[in-house]
Amino acid sequence: MRYLTAGESHGPQLTVILEGVPAGLPLTAEQINRELARRQKGHGRGRRMQIEKDEAQITSGVRHGYTLGSPIALAVENRDFTHWTKIMGAAPLTEEDAAEVKRQISRPRPGHADLNGAIKYGHRDMRNVLERSSARETTVRVAAGAVAKRILAELGIQVAGHVTAIGGIEARPASYSSIEELQRVTEESPVRCLDEEAALQMMNAIDEAKKNGDSIGGIVEVVVEGMPVGVGSYVHYDRKLDAKLAAAVMSINAFKGVEIGIGFEAAHKPGSSVHDEIVWSEQEGYTRRTNNAGGLEGGMTTGMPIVVRGVMKPIPTLYKPLQSVDIETKEAFQASIERSDSCAVPAASVVAEAVVAWELANAVLEQFGSDRLGLLQENVARHRDYAREF
Repeated sequence: MRYLTAGESHGPQLTVILEGVPAGLPLTAEQINRELARRQKGHGRGRRMQIEKDEAQITSGVRHGYTLGSPIALAVENRDFTHWTKIMGAAPLTEEDAAEVKRQISRPRPGHADLNGAIKYGHRDMRNVLERSSARETTVRVAAGAVAKRILAELGIQVAGHVTAIGGIEARPASYSSIEELQRVTEESPVRCLDEEAALQMMNAIDEAKKNGDSIGGIVEVVVEGMPVGVGSYVHYDRKLDAKLAAAVMSINAFKGVEIGIGFEAAHKPGSSVHDEIVWSEQEGYTRRTNNAGGLEGGMTTGMPIVVRGVMKPIPTLYKPLQSVDIETKEAFQASIERSDSCAVPAASVVAEAVVAWELANAVLEQFGSDRLGLLQENVARHRDYAREF
């Protein structure tokens, strides 16, 4: 599978085209919209979330609630575009309109793509950069992830994300009896955190940062249960599934680090405390005593839960602006303020779920077939039996 997104933050709409989704998958706009609504929640979100109510329109690839096997196109309207029609319109400006449109943006904001993107593409007006580099684009990535989740769900694979740290406040190690419990508890938390005491401290930290005109980041974790063993490959670097997952998480706006399993903690432990011992039972086949590897070894799934964490830096758009340089005058200035969130870590956990789900669904389809859902289910079931009896 693959997908391509298009659209600007304040343009008329965001679009994603998905290719390679198997035929016969039950899919409705309501299922996608539930995921979009989850992305818009979270303590610390800005005023944009009060303006937009993201809803996807399926414009191709689905008929009567089932995918056709042809490309799927999803569109999400930007309701705020009504206030930006002249600034972001596709048609050339008249002289009269040009006088009304805001002057070009020549002042790059530290931490954003503004300056680098302007130099790369030769844009003197950096709105041409910031509109596309905005995290608004993750809306349709979540939509794509919603479709991937539907594929995984049909194969008995579940995906859930939660927040483990915000602003230096760390939740206690996650403890839950099932992935359903993880999903239920985090959906009820304003910061998507399992630890209620830590969640309150996180919300206070977000409020304090907002009061001070600042922003804070954090850590999100995605857990996946039910993946068959041996998905991915050790044969070539670009087929290693852990590498693909790391790249997907790092592609999320403002993410600066990824770890799988115990990750960087492994550097401080001896091998005897890191590697997961292998056990076998007639009922389950091969399993591990521990899951320090986070469900991935040698670029392939082990059959244990996949655990991926990502680090999100504080959002760089601040109400406490940092110093920068005007590209026209070369004079120093205090960076401009765009409408922004003080913390988007809870929403980022939903985006992380989406990109992880997409990579896993893509890997499963690549290995077991992608033409139709029924055949895919049969192939995965046969593989599970084979691995259990191996």
